[in-house]
Amino acid sequence: MRRTILPQASRVAVPPLANTFISLIKDTSLAAVLTVPEIFQAAQRIASVTYEPLILYTETALIYLVFSSVLSAGQQKLEARFGQHLHQAQETK
Repeated sequence: MRRTILPQASRVAVPPLANTFISLIKDTSLAAVLTVPEIFQAAQRIASVTYEPLILYTETALIYLVFSSVLSAGQQKLEARFGQHLHQAQETK
């Protein structure tokens, strides 16, 4: 089972599970500082004091981009790792 079924099942199951995990992180307040509404509200509060909204909103976008990119890169590495079993099986044929 470990060498036959699990590699095939994980290759099929990882992409949807990773997408669900990334959506869960983005859409909920698991990390209250890193969700879009909280970041945007913090930027609005600081912009109302400093009167520099463009810089703050640009920084907010960059923070969200970095956060999303790290999660997506992790997902790609995980999919590549589980996809190795498929390539190894094809090479042995």
